[in-house]
Amino acid sequence: MGMERVIIAGISGSGKTTMATALAARLGLPRTELDALYHGPKWVKRPEFEDDVARFTAEPRWVCEEQYFSTLGGLLWGRADTLVWLDLPRRTVMWRVVRRSVLRVVTRRQLWNGNRETLREFLCDPEHPMRWAWTHHAVRREAIGERLAAHPGLVAVRLRNPREVRRWLRDL
Repeated sequence: MGMERVIIAGISGSGKTTMATALAARLGLPRTELDALYHGPKWVKRPEFEDDVARFTAEPRWVCEEQYFSTLGGLLWGRADTLVWLDLPRRTVMWRVVRRSVLRVVTRRQLWNGNRETLREFLCDPEHPMRWAWTHHAVRREAIGERLAAHPGLVAVRLRNPREVRRWLRDL
């Protein structure tokens, strides 16, 4: 049995979306982006979020980012057969998340349901991915480790640097 129901875990900026996209293409898995399901207009949580996630994770094959544990609880963990943990160094994550956020602000790139990152959010919002990645890097690592220990049947792949990520994807 191969990877059929895969969650990609890591802190903001670790490459979860990039990995989910690559795995979906490589393994022919349907991919669902949780941010697109979660965020309604003006960054408000969509009321259908939990139902949408429950529906797609009931399917036999999928890949998505592991996020929103405070809302979903163990739903993703309980239905997944594989965890890919992008446990990258803080310096790598911070470089990526800062670069991504700056590009989104400068280009005014539209994200989910019409939302855009703004300079104000970038500088002031304590929940902004850049601040989140800095303040929660160690906390997120510990939480993922605890969740993994609570799901011993889950096949886990822990990748600790970009070279390991590239090698693992290449060797799939």
